[in-house]
Amino acid sequence: MIPDLTSEITFRKLSIFMTFMETGNIARAAEVLNLSGVSVHRALHTLEENVRCPLFTHKGRNLIALPAAWTLLEYCQEVMQVMERGLEEARKTAGVGQGRLRVGTLYSLTLETVPQLIMGMKLRRPDLEMDLTMGSNETLLHMLDEGSLDAILISLSESEIDRNHLEVLPLFHDDIFLAAPASAQLNTEALADLRDYKNQKFVALAEGFATYAGFQEAFHIAGFEPEIVTRVNDIFSMLSLVQAGVGFTLMPGRMKKVYENSVQLLKLAQPYQMQQLIAIVFARNREQDPGLRALAAEGRMYARRLEQNANP
Repeated sequence: MIPDLTSEITFRKLSIFMTFMETGNIARAAEVLNLSGVSVHRALHTLEENVRCPLFTHKGRNLIALPAAWTLLEYCQEVMQVMERGLEEARKTAGVGQGRLRVGTLYSLTLETVPQLIMGMKLRRPDLEMDLTMGSNETLLHMLDEGSLDAILISLSESEIDRNHLEVLPLFHDDIFLAAPASAQLNTEALADLRDYKNQKFVALAEGFATYAGFQEAFHIAGFEPEIVTRVNDIFSMLSLVQAGVGFTLMPGRMKKVYENSVQLLKLAQPYQMQQLIAIVFARNREQDPGLRALAAEGRMYARRLEQNANP
């Protein structure tokens, strides 16, 4: 059964009331709460109206608590304690503020971005444990939405960004390249026109991965459907197949450091050039979580270092 409480009795009013009862003086209560005396007096007056019985009496300029006020104070203290425990348990159930941060990431970001963020977080918050989950864009967004991850590092297009519900912290933009087996006879100095590779075989990531959408778009612009030998569920397997000579693929630039000596990388011609926005994403209603605030701060530092390195 829902108790008959007026919606005008708020926790703010109860907090002001409790502070006044502890200090015994409107001016001192106002000082403690960093409010004006008028605000304190108004809150007490409206609370008395909402409770629907006298709580105070005036003695000169002073406001004196009646027995009813002392009775209400006892229950207010109990309510505040219960509510504090309730909030703590709710956060625990949601996995918030428990010294652990559940982060999801694309496989490709584990080469450099994620290790640097983890090292920075260890210096910033040595008490915070980080659980790492790897998956596709689609999988990670779903896990964030259902609450099994606290934050994710993914590739985003503007159409995917829901600014009403998601907080998005951009880290960097990444170019897409054509990756070819080392044995292929190619002019690596020229820009790659995908139409010249119509007769080649390709390997690709499965649907739901960040590079999948770019792959589809690029060949749509080229005007043909590539012959895809196989689709895989992680970028390392895909590039291993390219190394083995199974086929060509499109690859984000962040993989260059590992594969530039074993795979030929060609910059795409103008019609096919595209970028991925790599960002940290978390729910907007979690932005005050201490762990996420630390991750966001470290992300900004990382993005700033990349920008300084690019423009020394």
